Amino acid sequence: MSGTSADAVDAALVEIRSSSQISLIAFDVYPYAKSLQRLLLEVASGRPVSIALLCQLNFDLGAHFAAAVVQVAKRARLPLSKIALIGSHGQTLHHLPNAKTRSTLQIGEPSVIAERTGITTIADFRPRDMAAGGEGAPLTPYFHFHFLRHSSRSRAIINIGGVSNVTYLRAGAPLSETLAFDTGPGNTLIDGVTSVLTHGRKRMDTDGRQAARGRVHKPLLSRLMRHPYLRRTPPKSTGREVFGVTLREEILAYAQKHALCTDDIIATLTRFTTASIIQGLRKWIRGPLDEIFIGGGGVYNKTIMAQLTEGFSPIPVSPFDAIGYPARAVEAMTFAFLAYQTWHGKTVHMPQVTGAGHPVPLGKIIPGRGIKGGWYH
Repeated sequence: MSGTSADAVDAALVEIRSSSQISLIAFDVYPYAKSLQRLLLEVASGRPVSIALLCQLNFDLGAHFAAAVVQVAKRARLPLSKIALIGSHGQTLHHLPNAKTRSTLQIGEPSVIAERTGITTIADFRPRDMAAGGEGAPLTPYFHFHFLRHSSRSRAIINIGGVSNVTYLRAGAPLSETLAFDTGPGNTLIDGVTSVLTHGRKRMDTDGRQAARGRVHKPLLSRLMRHPYLRRTPPKSTGREVFGVTLREEILAYAQKHALCTDDIIATLTRFTTASIIQGLRKWIRGPLDEIFIGGGGVYNKTIMAQLTEGFSPIPVSPFDAIGYPARAVEAMTFAFLAYQTWHGKTVHMPQVTGAGHPVPLGKIIPGRGIKGGWYH
């Protein structure tokens, strides 16, 4: 998959034995070229682009995703013929869960992936949930419930990608009681402002160094924390449409007017990310909480991790690695698992998470070459 930050393809090679047994064989991150990332972010911002460009970009990304499959299999020394399915989330260009017509668009043509690899590919997971009245997101809680819950310890699972989301897994509770939602911004505003202020030389605040040097501008933080999305009741999801270019430009205009230095802007946006996560958990999660685990790219930002550790104290905060998963791998593993479930005729029903009115299978199936078994012969 590739997330809201549009920085790379995350590829996870997994072995799934049942709906309760999964093993990670290999994982790697295949970065986009800076020019491709800039183009994707420009298209995702809603600025006008030609249909021809969008058409070609869909197929180009399909080839990029296929190449990631080939590379991660090569790293594991596993022939492509041994891989049963590919689950591809694709690259989100637009996500409109609250528009008059609910809709979402992910590109990375799955037919190209299936043709280049010869492997049956299941992709486009979000639209069916939206067609059933849901928001199409977040979907990772389904994986969290199956593989990260604990029988006696209540957990919060936080993923910090371009946006941030939380899953609450009460000890011993069934899937129907899993609570999850997008809390607000993750890295998207931090990365976007960093890129603008460094004229594209930097894509992110590496290790949170600038945030650590800067001072939080409290009036700006207070203004950001009044954002209407933070007051919305779950189920809810968000993306660059809300925490993207428009808000970034408003922040930069404010910063220029008040003569804020770069480090102070980054420090304030970093605090906005962590404060919205902390507020979201405290406001919407009712019940015991014994431990918190963090994944996604934000786990590598030391300032984010320090602020969350302090903000949730005395509840312990740890990266996903503490429970056996690389911090960035879980989202890619999720779509492998969803592909497995769809291939085996399993539906997904999390109305309290996505708002969908009834159980639905997720994804569209693109047969590979020489497929055996299943519904296609």
